[in-house]
Amino acid sequence: MSFSHYDIEATGEASLYNREMSPTPALAGFSRRALLALVALFPQVSCGKRTITVDDAQFRVIDRGHSPRRYIHIHGNEATARRALTDHMRNREGRAFFVVGEERNVQVGGLTIDPNRMFSRIGAQASYQRLNPDATEGAIAQALDTLERDLPGFVKALLPPDGGLLISVHNNSEGYNIRTEIPISEAHHLPEPGAPNDFFLLTDARDFEVLKGSRYNAVLQTKPATEDDGSLSRLCAARGIRYVNLECYAGRLALQREMLRWVDQALMMVLPARKDR
Repeated sequence: MSFSHYDIEATGEASLYNREMSPTPALAGFSRRALLALVALFPQVSCGKRTITVDDAQFRVIDRGHSPRRYIHIHGNEATARRALTDHMRNREGRAFFVVGEERNVQVGGLTIDPNRMFSRIGAQASYQRLNPDATEGAIAQALDTLERDLPGFVKALLPPDGGLLISVHNNSEGYNIRTEIPISEAHHLPEPGAPNDFFLLTDARDFEVLKGSRYNAVLQTKPATEDDGSLSRLCAARGIRYVNLECYAGRLALQREMLRWVDQALMMVLPARKDR
């Protein structure tokens, strides 16, 4: 298959659809046909669960309604972020992507790659070389070809429509925090210098202006001042797409839930900044 594809998940796991659309006592007297007709009248509350693949890397997709919001949990080992987004999607509309598995990296083209380094050829090549030190140049070139075959379909499904917003949830630990990003950012907001691990990275200037009025740390990167690393933030910045990366120290679930709720609501009515690209 030339591009990533959707498949309805055929598993025994109860999906959000099954949990939320099960008949309640108040609807127990309705026939199945009547219930389906009722759901058809309110398509904005419809919910589905499926998977999309990039070669052997799988992402579980939850669709709720027709919101232009997109969300992604891209590193399997960032469990706090996964839980925060799972909880968030119980009462939010939009499309959420969850990487399948509990490892940080995935397999594409028979080699290991960081899924947040696969959005440009140069970034993907560097990730393949770093994570597969014994791989030949030919094996890496073949893996890159496989990635470039499958990635467009995934990107098309992931990126929001014009004016929409993509929110990515991440966890970090020692060694990475907002101070890593400040030197390569156009602007920063640091009201909580004692909590550098908890911050937002944004690619839209108007969204950043909203964050500047908050108590949360944030950086703006419309044109990052380093070489393309293949990350999703770099892709969105290059295409002028509204993107928010929510970073939170691993284990701070309550805080990550709070930050996700806040930024989703705060940016609800913000118009995207004009981009001369």
